[in-house]
Amino acid sequence: MSKWLLRGLVFAALMVIVRLFQGALINAFETKAGMISITLVALYAVVVLIWGYADGRRDARANPDPDRRSDLAMTWLLAGLFAGVVSGLVAWLIGLFYKNLYVEGLINEVTTFAAFTALLVFLFAIIGVGLGRWLVDRKTPQQPRRRDGDDDRADTDVFAAVRDDRDGVQDYDNAATEQHTSPVAVAEHDEETRRNS
Repeated sequence: MSKWLLRGLVFAALMVIVRLFQGALINAFETKAGMISITLVALYAVVVLIWGYADGRRDARANPDPDRRSDLAMTWLLAGLFAGVVSGLVAWLIGLFYKNLYVEGLINEVTTFAAFTALLVFLFAIIGVGLGRWLVDRKTPQQPRRRDGDDDRADTDVFAAVRDDRDGVQDYDNAATEQHTSPVAVAEHDEETRRNS
């Protein structure tokens, strides 16, 4: 099973559970509906954040080079979209039989509510991933970058060719300067020889 599908299934199921709890609690405490909804969504977001954090730490430890790390943003985006659409569809189906569940029409459930769930999952997962990677990178000592004698990347170093060309120009300038000064030095030496004789 792919990473995004596993996460999508887990958070789709969790969102359906959250909505079932929301319906039951609001029916029991109608005056606290806003606080109940906010608290349940916050708990859902915390679970997403923790999973994203674990993903970020695991990826940073497996790949110390940031350029070689997994594309967790796409994984979590797909997971969020899947969780949103599936949870909206399942909640709508449950709402046909369980009237205490607060659901809207099918189109609204698989579009508006799905978009909210997808954004919630993606946003908090990416925050968790970034936090996990940052904490691992902060504790990892920086590797010194080799400049001279870095032969293993010489074939892909674009600036190596430019440096070589500049060295060649300097060598040519030095040789030309020596050639221009050599006849003058010889002439001065001849003049001094004539005077002495």
